[in-house]
Amino acid sequence: MDEPSVIFPVQSSMTTANQPGQKYEHKECGAVPSNLVTNGCIDIWGRIADKQTTGGWKASPFIIVNEVAERLAFFAIAVNMVAYLVIEMRQSLPTAVTHVSDWIGAAYILTLLGAFLADSYLGRFRTIISFSCIYAVGMVLLTLSASIDGLRPAPCTARPCPKATSGQTAFLYAALALIALGTGGIKPCVSSFGADQFDESDPREAHNKYAFFNWFFFAINMGALFGITVLVYLQDEKGWVWGFAVPTATMMFSVVILIAGARYYRYQKPMGSPFTRFFQVIVAATRNHFGGVKVGNGTVLYEVRTRESSIKGARKLAHTKQYRFLDKAAALTDPENANTGSPWRLCTVTQVEELKSFIRVLPIWASTIALAISFSQNSTFFVSQAAIMDRSIGPHFKIPAGSVPVFGAINALVLVPIYEKWIVPFLRWRTGHRRGISSLQRMGLGLIISVIAMASGALVERNRRNDPNPRAVSVFWLFPQIFLMGMAEVFTYVGQLEFFYDEATDGTRSISSAMFLCEFGIGSWLNTALIKIVGGTTGGEQKGWLRNDLNSSRLDYYYWVLTGISAANFFVYLWIACRYKGKSAAGAGVTDESLVEMGSQGRVQNGN
Repeated sequence: MDEPSVIFPVQSSMTTANQPGQKYEHKECGAVPSNLVTNGCIDIWGRIADKQTTGGWKASPFIIVNEVAERLAFFAIAVNMVAYLVIEMRQSLPTAVTHVSDWIGAAYILTLLGAFLADSYLGRFRTIISFSCIYAVGMVLLTLSASIDGLRPAPCTARPCPKATSGQTAFLYAALALIALGTGGIKPCVSSFGADQFDESDPREAHNKYAFFNWFFFAINMGALFGITVLVYLQDEKGWVWGFAVPTATMMFSVVILIAGARYYRYQKPMGSPFTRFFQVIVAATRNHFGGVKVGNGTVLYEVRTRESSIKGARKLAHTKQYRFLDKAAALTDPENANTGSPWRLCTVTQVEELKSFIRVLPIWASTIALAISFSQNSTFFVSQAAIMDRSIGPHFKIPAGSVPVFGAINALVLVPIYEKWIVPFLRWRTGHRRGISSLQRMGLGLIISVIAMASGALVERNRRNDPNPRAVSVFWLFPQIFLMGMAEVFTYVGQLEFFYDEATDGTRSISSAMFLCEFGIGSWLNTALIKIVGGTTGGEQKGWLRNDLNSSRLDYYYWVLTGISAANFFVYLWIACRYKGKSAAGAGVTDESLVEMGSQGRVQNGN
């Protein structure tokens, strides 16, 4: 079947359009000066960003420090919230675990809202600032919950201990909801905002962008390291008020740091709602399909003729061969009326390709969710195990239970610099790949390691439970599973950062980041559902695998279930990844470089 051709009506401020056969000329097709960026970013004054004074490593440190501070606050709460719900709010262990999983899940699912607002209305920088303020309000309320006696149950003087009232619980959940909302607004924008500081058309800056992703992940784990060590220790030694007040101050400090770098940043303008554009393509393709439109055999597809696409601030995309049904949305059946139609009836090639790019990554996205289920154990059952193990280091110091995820954070802090400075150059030399190995290979390696991590967890828990004195077993036996889970996160998380940013279009970068982050939310919710299913089918909290007392539970069986799920997920991912065709390999049709040539051959048709 013949490939469809692309027609480029001329964009002009004049009412008279170029006639067929007229040679195309437009100032926007001129070359961009070498000192200016080509990715559509502007500086704080609204001018095209200058490479010498904005972006790159001049802007990135502010973003990285902001991420360290925000992650410190989040992890200081996440790893100890199960203990707070059990000790202070008097909830059972399985109930507290499910509530924390639900809360973490909501925080990551809400990234879709943050991404939507960033791409459609606010832009990434203003979205980060706005939701950071919401985050800070939630932190203040959480600190009040820990400091005001009336917001917690009274001290337990006799059994049964009084549980939290509905009002006390509602106040705490309102604070956590604001923190989750703040996280949802910040997370999908920070990594994309950082990547925006590097111009992909500049080879040196393009290389530095991938180094930024590694160092950004390093920043996340640096924040986690301080959050789950210093602040958790502070909570144990000084109480919950200090444990929550310090990260509250840290969160406020992160906003100040981000604002301090405002003059160095490169800003992407909001490009409108990508979801609206997606629906327009689906509606137009469906309408044309039932109208008898067929693609192929010389079908002409519609595109504007300007340097940029019809999507404000976005570059044009070449036509690809995948998902041919969607091409019907751009099928031009009446060239004379191409510019008077609605995007609900006729879309540009770029708009169609934007949806194709989004659809293309969905199988990869879905096949990495199982890792998030395993990863959610870091702040739930791994911490609960540590709480009933021997955490002594010498005669005078005991590791706080909430600090055991530090094993994974240290792994990341050590592995990222080693990987960036030595492993990547070696792999680049051996493979010829600019990043050593591809993003898909990094993700696959992380998924394999996660299987080993959960199997290790099952074996350790079985041996701990069978020990004559389970409470005398050293917490350092948890080191292998947490260390391996940290290693899995290093490979998969950074690979996903690279993959979703590379495969996204200009108008969907925040949404793509949100889709990736949603995996952690969905994984947390699936963990909650799995806990309820396993608990319900094995006898509940009294007789089942997951009881209020871990020493009488069969947590090792639950870990084996997660091992099986992770292994099955890896093979599904392997099958999908081997068949994946990225936007660079999907089969490009007409490209932007052919515009002038096509215009001179008389193929330009009337446009607005």
